[in-house]
Amino acid sequence: MAGHILAVVGGKGGVGKSVFAANLAIAYLQEFKQRPLIIDLDLNRVGDQNIILGQNPAKSIVDVSKMQGGPVDPKTLAPFMINAPAGFSYIGAPKDAILARDIDIEGLGKFLKAVTNVFSWVVVDCGNGMDPWALKTLEYSTAIFVVSTADVIVINQTKRVLGKIQELLFPPEMVQVVVNRFNQNSIINPQIIQKNLNRPIFAAIPEDVSTCDGSLAKSTPVCIGAANTPISRAYHDIVRKIQQSNLLDGLARLKKPTGVLAKAAAPAGGAADAKDGPSGPSARSSAAPLDPWTAMKLRIHKALVEQMDLKKMNTDTSDAKQRSILREKTQKGVLDILNTEDTSALLSTRELKAQMVKEVLDEALGLGPLEDLLADDTVTEIMVNARDQIYIEKAGKPQLSKVNFSSEAQMMNVVERIVTPLGRRVDEKVPYVDARLADGSRVHVIIPPLALRGPTITIRKFPKKRIEYKDLVAFGSMTEEIADFLRCCVEAKLNVVVSGGTGSGKTTLLNVLSNFIPASERIITVEDSAELQLAQDHVVRLEARPKNIEGEGEVSIRDLIKCCLRMRPDRIVVGECRSGEALDMLQAMNTGHSGSLTTLHANNPRECIARLETLVMMAGLGLPPKAIRENIASAVGLIIQQTRLSDGQRKVTYITEVVGMQGEVVSLQDIFVFKQEGMDKKRKIIGRFVPTGFIPKFVEEMEAKGMKVSRGLFSAK
Repeated sequence: MAGHILAVVGGKGGVGKSVFAANLAIAYLQEFKQRPLIIDLDLNRVGDQNIILGQNPAKSIVDVSKMQGGPVDPKTLAPFMINAPAGFSYIGAPKDAILARDIDIEGLGKFLKAVTNVFSWVVVDCGNGMDPWALKTLEYSTAIFVVSTADVIVINQTKRVLGKIQELLFPPEMVQVVVNRFNQNSIINPQIIQKNLNRPIFAAIPEDVSTCDGSLAKSTPVCIGAANTPISRAYHDIVRKIQQSNLLDGLARLKKPTGVLAKAAAPAGGAADAKDGPSGPSARSSAAPLDPWTAMKLRIHKALVEQMDLKKMNTDTSDAKQRSILREKTQKGVLDILNTEDTSALLSTRELKAQMVKEVLDEALGLGPLEDLLADDTVTEIMVNARDQIYIEKAGKPQLSKVNFSSEAQMMNVVERIVTPLGRRVDEKVPYVDARLADGSRVHVIIPPLALRGPTITIRKFPKKRIEYKDLVAFGSMTEEIADFLRCCVEAKLNVVVSGGTGSGKTTLLNVLSNFIPASERIITVEDSAELQLAQDHVVRLEARPKNIEGEGEVSIRDLIKCCLRMRPDRIVVGECRSGEALDMLQAMNTGHSGSLTTLHANNPRECIARLETLVMMAGLGLPPKAIRENIASAVGLIIQQTRLSDGQRKVTYITEVVGMQGEVVSLQDIFVFKQEGMDKKRKIIGRFVPTGFIPKFVEEMEAKGMKVSRGLFSAK
């Protein structure tokens, strides 16, 4: 079983993190009789570990980083490593800081990846944790121990280190805060430190100046030279706590970020240099100098984060009054910071200053540059390809917007703000997620390593005003007569499938159709991400749930449809059939739950039947194709084809009755079709809705229920 790397980082120089690293390894050795490896990677203060451990190695970690291939085992490490009589192994830092510049970062990474097969514990003294070699170590570490002391300045510097680690997307669970040199009589107690760092304190090492000084003078770790002292027992307590809580085994399952060096080396508002990546338009996210406006905005936002603990203040509150108070308080903080900046050149007018305040507020409390796009009613879709390439859709046509994210870290903050209130997550273990905004807008996020250019966000905006059939008539999506016919179909409890491509308006049409359901009926909606807005009161809304961090707890659409059948529904409305839930939907339609509505992806009614058949097969029951088709023919009454035309218009292009079976084939009959007749001068498609002359079989059933359906509506024209 592979071992663990424990990285030790100091919030500030002089906190005793090198002493902590050495004694942590020795305590492990004494508790479990297993040889640990101690690595001195604090290349800015070379030689400290030599004094603490009483060793003087001829070779260093720089030499190890340049090892030319081959296996990493005790034999190959022997020339570079000291096996101390006390029972630990040690690889030191170079004796001169100038030599440290020659370290091979990639070679160091390969060594760290392999060395855990030799040692069960590898404790690495990483200095301040922000040097390139330290960041490479953090990538391969199981846990990061951040050492602080009960000192105001040290706590402030520790907060900066914790913020940087978080910015680089390391899982928060990895970081363990240890308070060194703690005095029970100190005014600053662990509770105050915990409150200021917004992190729980993992352990505290008591202050014992004489014991520590005596051990350093003898070049002997405290746990060896003063084994029975309180400070030594504290180190043993930490090791036992780690082992008894299975801390390292749990952390080992977390996904760690990769490419940390590139992220850390990138400018504050840009991505890392992508010299080895693609060129041309697809490489727009490469590092570039920040413009003065963005640079000032980032400075103000950074100062605001340091001044106000926004996470603790709960920026996701649903209380409008609390949101308003928070925004006012944050706005005052931004203005106070602006007063300390030289804004005469950049913010020369009151309007520019107000715009700067708004952008900082949007970034601190909202969705950053997306806020203006979400507020624009003419924007129907937002597509973030990369931090500096955001497309929007207006009037059905995509166009490049003028707004950008300042950094990928800002993008990830926005993503977290979207998914966290929903109890969902997105990280390297689950690199994509479906979510929704507070107004119901659908959001899909996919992040690296799957998205090569950085986080990608797609938002299908939800209209602020509920769209009704009159709006679709006004848009030209259908005629008044067709809308009345569809109302009759829904009221007559026909099972309806809305078919269409991505972005064709299926969900919008489904929402309009569902509002035709009489208010006296009990409706249950089942969706992957809740989007439907029903006007009725007697509605139960169900939403699927993805797997949790342990890979458990998933509740699928299929599970929810089965639950529906036990909830006495008059109507079941499924947002979209994508998989085996199609079988459960058909079963519900065929077992007394007529009038059900759903959508699926297909290009025309005939393909809709084929697609439905394929989805049923995905249920895995091995039903013969003929049985599936018979099930479809008896369950589905009407297919409505929704299409997004080449000019961006969204129209109902087919209304088709499912007649039944003819031999092995499901028989379909078009009732209305949209006939294209050309284009106008603006390249807008011209056409009209044409009845085929076929009178649906279900019209007689409608008339028997007292509905008036004009036969002239179906006359061919």
